[in-house]
Amino acid sequence: MWLSYLILAIVLFAGVTYSIAARKLTVIAALTGAAVACAVFAGGGFTGLATMTVFFILGSAATSWQLKTKQIINAEEKSSRTAGQVLANAGTAGICGVLVLLLPQHSVLFQLMMAASLASATADTLSSELGMVYGRRFFNIITFKADVKGLDGVVSIEGTLIGSAGAAVIALIYFIGHCWSVDLLWIVTAGTLGNIIDSVLGAVLERKGIIGNNMVNFLNTFAAALFMLLFYLIF
Repeated sequence: MWLSYLILAIVLFAGVTYSIAARKLTVIAALTGAAVACAVFAGGGFTGLATMTVFFILGSAATSWQLKTKQIINAEEKSSRTAGQVLANAGTAGICGVLVLLLPQHSVLFQLMMAASLASATADTLSSELGMVYGRRFFNIITFKADVKGLDGVVSIEGTLIGSAGAAVIALIYFIGHCWSVDLLWIVTAGTLGNIIDSVLGAVLERKGIIGNNMVNFLNTFAAALFMLLFYLIF
């Protein structure tokens, strides 16, 4: 048992140190991420920790990819992510980890919901960050009319497919750590649906200033977890 905690400590120390040094996260955000990672590890073990780590790696890489091009589109400067952004993307996974501890008889369900939430967070990040670069035609998710890329609720087919691929990566990691079953498909589906929910919320609420981006991100991961719950109960 002590070896597991030692490995966890090494992983967290490396992650926090890199995140701060590379200015990926603020100091508070990095410490918040470590706390969430502990909750994910408590409920999902090394598999849960691996899915969260891969989300961070893929998200960071996608955000940095052709950054200057995206800054021109969004007219935004690169900045470290905040604790609020960390909780928005990984908070649902952390909650699922705590639920595993509180209701161990439902551990399989909560671990699947954890994976689905991270699949959605990955899909959202990759689709928005890489979709702006590789998307060809951009349209409003509500009206399906052509719209300006980079705006809330604007998507592309290429970006959506890239997002689904990201969700598939998270699902594969989950099943490498567990066992292969049809639930792999449901994790990918839940992650993709969560990403779509993100776009709908962006078009309907965020663009009007009713809610902010952090709330949109949290709700899309929470929705993905609920979709996974629905799939688990039905199938």
